[in-house]
This record gives sequence, structure tokens and C-alpha cells, in this order.
Amino acid sequence: MWGLDITVESGGQKMKLEVKNIRKSFGDKEVLHGIDFQVESGKALGLLGRNGAGKTTTIRILMDVFHANSGEILLEGKKFVPGKHSIGYLPEERGLYPKRTVIDQMIYLACLRGMNPKEAKESAKKWLARLEVSEYETKKLETLSKGNQQKVQLAATLVSNPEIVILDEPFSGLDPVNSQILKDVVNELIAENRIVIFSSHQMSYVEEFCDEIAIINQGEVVLAGRLKEIKKEYGKNRLMLAAEDCSLEELARKVEREWADLARVSDRKKEFLILELKEGADRRGLLAALARSDVEIEKFGGYEPSLNDIFVEKVGEEE
Repeated sequence: MWGLDITVESGGQKMKLEVKNIRKSFGDKEVLHGIDFQVESGKALGLLGRNGAGKTTTIRILMDVFHANSGEILLEGKKFVPGKHSIGYLPEERGLYPKRTVIDQMIYLACLRGMNPKEAKESAKKWLARLEVSEYETKKLETLSKGNQQKVQLAATLVSNPEIVILDEPFSGLDPVNSQILKDVVNELIAENRIVIFSSHQMSYVEEFCDEIAIINQGEVVLAGRLKEIKKEYGKNRLMLAAEDCSLEELARKVEREWADLARVSDRKKEFLILELKEGADRRGLLAALARSDVEIEKFGGYEPSLNDIFVEKVGEEE
């Protein structure tokens, strides 16, 4: 089985956090059936799954909001005590106070996490400036736009300079300009060798940030590991093909009629077909067959699946 293996460097000290075989039940219903996955320090982990798969429950156990029925979370081989370490959590649903001013509640939250009022105010102002919402620091949160509320929520997540940062749908409500600001911040956190656990249904963002992924389906980890290696494995024996002189429909019929012993059409994208080589066939043989035909090849080469393709193949479309 995989294990959640998180290493953090803080002030030169390495910390290894392991989450092993976590099980959780609510009443008679077990919702997590032995969750295991891993990520290295300074790299982001993409924690993925359909709605209700168990992602949020896993995160809450890591933060000690819920207690697991069995399994263990260890730090450097000893029981992990979340209260002794700084964890920043950005929930999918906003958790700040709508009728409190932005700066007041950020200072309050920072103090709850161990900062003194002076440190808390300095850090709050720093993060509000970094996320370009300083002008709203004396405003009540409810008066801000959805996008600016999301940026304030992220600033509140980071105000205590956490060692471990957990981001659940962080890009919700952000326009492209604000999304770029958030991308820059996430990359800075990764570059600073913090742990970033990133949960999102927007697979393009996960691909951009995450070296490792873990896909949870119905309370179990069904796929975990380095994204690059997973893509390579899923793309094995798959090719993309397009022709200048015929449509994809016509090209698919040609494949079925003329080269069925070499490949089959496994999927169809907007601009090309995805072919899967038959057992015993290779790319050179298919290319030679294409060259002997009357097809004017426009695109031919190895196919690397997107994370969305892998996700759908593994657990189905997101509801």
C-alpha cells in the first residue's frame, strides 16, 4: 500500500509526515477504507476525487478535526500532534466572518495560531498586500466581491506562515488575473519547501502545480504516484493521428477497415484520433502502413493523456 509521506524543511529541519491505512466510519458506515498516499517536501500533492469520495474527511483527519477509527499519522516516526505545528487550511466553503473587518479577523486568527498582536498585524498586512487586497483591510468581508473574498480567505490561510498548506478549490470565483496572482503564490509556497496539499476539480491547475497525485474513489486510493510517471504509463502504446484530406470520422473508418490488425481507435479528440496499438504491433509498423496508403498525414506521434483523461478513465466523469 501507499503511505502519505510528507517531508517538510523548516529552518533547516526536515520533517516526515506519514498517514497510513486511515479508516473512518460514521455510525455503521465506513467512509474511508485504508487511505494511503505520499508526497515529498517542496512538491505539491494533488488530492483528487469525485464529490463524496472522501477527500474532505481525509483532510479533516489530518487536521485532527475528525479522529480516525484506525490507522496512524506519524511525524518523524512519532504520533503527529497537529496543534504543535502550523497548518493553513483553505476550505472549499468560506469560513471567515462576513460582518467583521478583514484586518481584525486576520489578526484574530493569527493570534489564535500563536502570533502576538504585533506579529499578527504585520503578517496580515503583508499577505493582504501580496494578494492585492490591502485597500479592503478595513472593510467588512461581506462588502467584497466573491473573488476578493477568496483572496482574503487565502491571506487568512497563510497569515501564520504555516508549514503545511491545504488548499481546497482555491481558484473558486477568481478571474484570470486573480488566478495568476494565486498561481504565483502557490508556486512561491512550493519553492519555499512547504508542504502543499491541493484539492481541485480543475485538473489543469492540478497538472500545473502537482508532482504527485492521489485519486480517491469511494473511500479508497485507486491511483497514486508521480504524475509524470502515471501519464507515461497511461500513454503507453497510444498514438495520436490526424489527416489533412479526410475528417476524423472517415479516418476512424479507415483505421477499422485497413489497419485493424495494427491499431484500434480508443478515443476521439477535437483535432485527432487516439489509437491504441494492438498486441505485437509497433509504431514503426503503423507508420509504414500509413505511408503506403493514400492518407495525407497531418499529425502522428505519441499521445500523452491529460490528467482529466486519467481521472475519467479511473473514476468516471465528475458529477
